[in-house]
Formats: sequence, structure tokens, C-alpha cells
Amino acid sequence: MKKGEHWAVFINNDSKTMDFIDRLMSGNILNFTALKGLQGGLFSKLALIEFIKEESRHGESGITANRQQSLQSMSSGEQKKVLLDHLLQSNPDFLVLDNPFDNLDQYFLKEFRKQLRHISKDIVMIQIISRKEDLLPFITHYAKLIGNTIEKLPSLKALTPTETHNTFLGKIPLPLKPMHYNGDTLITLKNVNVSYNDRPILKNITWDIGRGEFWELSGNNGSGKTTILSMITGENPKGYGQELYLFGYKKGSGESVWDIKKNIGYFTPTMTDKFTGYHSLEHMMISGILDSVGLYVRPTEAQLRLAKEWLQLINMWHLKDTLFHDLTLGQRRLIMTTRAMIKHPLLLILDEPTVGLDDNSAKLLVSLVNKMAQESKSTIIFVSHRKESALQPQFIIRLEVGEDGSQGKVVLP
Repeated sequence: MKKGEHWAVFINNDSKTMDFIDRLMSGNILNFTALKGLQGGLFSKLALIEFIKEESRHGESGITANRQQSLQSMSSGEQKKVLLDHLLQSNPDFLVLDNPFDNLDQYFLKEFRKQLRHISKDIVMIQIISRKEDLLPFITHYAKLIGNTIEKLPSLKALTPTETHNTFLGKIPLPLKPMHYNGDTLITLKNVNVSYNDRPILKNITWDIGRGEFWELSGNNGSGKTTILSMITGENPKGYGQELYLFGYKKGSGESVWDIKKNIGYFTPTMTDKFTGYHSLEHMMISGILDSVGLYVRPTEAQLRLAKEWLQLINMWHLKDTLFHDLTLGQRRLIMTTRAMIKHPLLLILDEPTVGLDDNSAKLLVSLVNKMAQESKSTIIFVSHRKESALQPQFIIRLEVGEDGSQGKVVLP
């Protein structure tokens, strides 16, 4: 494989990506046999996870030398910069970039693209890609991964992804027990400030979140989105002594964590790590009603009926006995999103739910979220670095980074 011969390998949620990467790194794939014997580097989320595990076990990741901040405490953009710098130190002949732009804000995205373009003059790039808009401009060759089979494409125009049916017929099912709440405002942050080790994170954040509203929370990497979410869920001790009101309680006025969490449905892709995957879809849905990880009691007829209604809505009833482990990535996200919504919580938080999804699966999930917002009284907060064009929030709060911490700016879509 010659310098300047760069590849994009398009994947979907049925692609056997990890197996492909393993074979690619060893040069055992047709069209990539020229890589055999060459030194390669893998730039992926999984590689970062392994370094973070190493840091957790031994106090050092091995790639953060001369840096005061730990890898785990860095933003997504900072982590990826450190990983790329580490890979380049070994002077690789080629780099495998596994969805490199996931979780990146526009600033990091622009800078990262510029850096990759520069090093592409000397290093062969193989970009594994789910979203077409992420395609690097210097790519010269194209392929797609169907299951475990790589198929070379004569041109980018030959890429014709299968459209996913994204119409959900019928109304979203009602909860078994509606949640009652007296008041129009669920969450209030008034001039909230947060710092860590004298580093300002949030400055004078004021945000009123009303009943039934649909919000998008956006901001650059490191702007404090995760910090705000942890305050809303009652987990962040920085909320004590501040003007922070959660479902009618002032933070620190005697409320328990359960008083807060019982009102919230929450999903972030990392949650799937808590599941062994050996639960049926039907049981996964019912466990959402019971707030358990898996189902360990006999379900009632009402619970079984509600699970069926949700699975029918998302066109997955025929898979009710399928193990969660055996689903595609897109199907898992639909299940976890509906599981978080099954009780119609007062507040539904979806934290980067489309990360890693292909274009069609992302459209499908966004369509479901829009439907839940339109047909329920639940308040929704959708967090994403990527601007999902089909998302229909009523309001956007954008965190804008400053020297004294991020400030929040509320704008209309």
C-alpha cells in the first residue's frame, strides 16, 4: 500500500468491526494485504478504555507522561489528542482510525481534521466510519464492511446504504403508574458556580427546566456538560450550598438521592457495560419498570403487557425472546432509550445516545425521541456533540467556555 493511498471503510450496526480491525492490523484481509509486516497504530475508543483501565489499576496510563491531568479526567477531545500523540511517537506506517470524530465538538473536530491531513502525507490512513459526514477529504479508496465481509467500492457514489423504516405507528404506551408532581418547574439552577482544584468549570449558570419541555444541551469538550448532568441527578456534592432545586427540593435540605433519582430516566451508551447482555428484550423492558439491572422476579400481567406495547411500537416484538447481547448496536440503543422512558419519568436524560450509530440508526433513534417529546409530559434533555439535524428540541442551552468557567446561553433552535 503506497503513501497517499488512504481508505474509508463504511460500517453499519451489523458490521463485525472488531474482528475486521484484528484482521486488518495483522494484514490478513484482501485489498489490505500490503499492510502485512508493517507497523500499525489503532486509534479507537476501545484503545482509550484500555489505557484508562491501566491508569485505574496502576495510577499511570503510560501515555500521559509530563501531563498533570489524568487521562480519565480529560475531555473526549483531550483524550484523543493524547492518544494520537502517543501513537505517532512510534512512527507507524499506517493508522486505523475507528470512528475518530465521535464525541468531538466543532473546535476539536476542526483541529483534529487539520492534524490528520498533515500526517497523511507520510502515514497511510484507514478510516472506519459510521456517519458519511465524517469522511476525511483526502481519502482516495472506499469499501464497506457487510457483516464480516469487506466489499471494495469503485467510488463514493457506489455507497448506497439501506434506508431504515423510521415511522413508529401508534401512540407511545402510557405508564402503569403516572408520576405526580405539583409545580411547573422541575429543575432550577440559579447562579451556580463549580470549580475543581481551583480550575473554574461553570460560572453563574442559570437554567429553569419546566415540565414537559424538550431541551438540547450542547457545548464544547470540557465545557461542563457532564458536571451539570451530575448536579441535576443529585450526585455532585458541588450542589450543596448553591441555589439548586431538584423536583421541589433545595439541594441539601434533607432529600435523599432516591428522592431525586426516582423521578429520572437516564441513558448513556456506557450504561450497557452494566448489562451482561444475557437478558431477553422483554425482560430488559420490564427491568426498566422495576429499576433493576435485569429481571429477577416474576413479572405481572400488566408489566408483560406494557413491555409488549413498547416492543410493538419500535417494531421489535418479534425479537422479544432475543438476548440483548445479540442485538445490533442500533437495536440496543432503541431498547435502552425506551427502557429509560417506560415509566414516563418526570425527566428523561439522553446523554450522547447516537454515538457510534450509523446514519440510518441515528435517524431512527432521533425520530423516537421526537415522538416521546410530542406525546408525553416528560421533560427531555438530549445531550450531543453532534448536531442531529432531525432533532426537534424546543430550547437549546449552549455552554460557552470562558477563562472563568463556562456560561450558559439559552437559544431557540
